[in-house]
Amino acid sequence: MVVVRRIDAEATALQRQGELALWPPMLGQEAAQIGSGRALAADDFIFPSYRDTGVAYCRGVEYADLVKVWRGNAPSSWDPYRLNMAPMQIIIGAQTLHATGYAMATKFDGAETATIVYFGDGATSQGDMNEAMVFAASFQAPVLFFCQNNQWAISEPVRVQAQRPIADRPPGFGIPGTRVDGNDVLACLAGTRAALARVRSGAGPCFIEAVSYRMGPHTTADDPTRYRDPNELEDWRT
Repeated sequence: MVVVRRIDAEATALQRQGELALWPPMLGQEAAQIGSGRALAADDFIFPSYRDTGVAYCRGVEYADLVKVWRGNAPSSWDPYRLNMAPMQIIIGAQTLHATGYAMATKFDGAETATIVYFGDGATSQGDMNEAMVFAASFQAPVLFFCQNNQWAISEPVRVQAQRPIADRPPGFGIPGTRVDGNDVLACLAGTRAALARVRSGAGPCFIEAVSYRMGPHTTADDPTRYRDPNELEDWRT
């Protein structure tokens, strides 16, 4: 967690120096990413969002490769076939469809592996996300949906789009949902291990909502002081 926070700080500095075109900080979400990332087996396949630097670190991505795509001179930062991790997805929620399709294919092939897909709270309002859960439930795809609820979908707080905990949504699709403390690395590790065991057993998809907080801006192109109460930030920092 200390290492990935340091990577995040360095990448932010590189963007400010003009060395990177953009950077999506993960400050505050280290526990969710490291806890879940360490629960994965080598043959599990990961579909990340654009903020999952910690998961990529767990997967063994080289430091320099974490930032290549953000410099704008590489189509992907790593070899997805070697690491069993897809390139980072910029389109909000699109990776949930990719993950569900991949998981369905592994089931058809008879493989005893799991697929995990990462996304934020904002993605749960996207059509792609809901379509992915329909297909995953209908075909009992071995996929774990991992939502990092960092409280902000760019400049909109989660309370605008979710009147109840996000983990309450997947049961409506026939998918069990669990809520964990996204700032407790051991809770994230245990919760992800339990969900992956269910997924690998052939019991169908699972959903985890890891409740955390985005300490930094949405990306380095964003100014959170325009929409976020500084007192809220200090409460979460504590």
